[in-house]
Amino acid sequence: MLITFSCKAYANVTMFGDIGLALLKMMGHSGGVPGAIRAEDVAEALAKLKAELELAANAQLEPSEADEDGAELEPAINLSTRAQPLIELLSSATKKQCDVMWDR
Repeated sequence: MLITFSCKAYANVTMFGDIGLALLKMMGHSGGVPGAIRAEDVAEALAKLKAELELAANAQLEPSEADEDGAELEPAINLSTRAQPLIELLSSATKKQCDVMWDR
């Protein structure tokens, strides 16, 4: 499943469903798809998301550079990096005072 976030102030942002749902929950939403945030609530959702991402980054342990067989693993992309396009969308929506919507 893919989730596409949209608002009138920024290009659509499409994410894998599990990442999108995790970010929605970090913003204080139930994770229901489809959904929306009213323009007056976008700044609060953005602040919650940033705070939760900071907590997650501080709690994250250093990943191992190799698996059990000794083969090197590709570096994992952390949630903060994956969230950047959505953070930019929410920031633009805050500046332009527009609603944010998401759907499959």
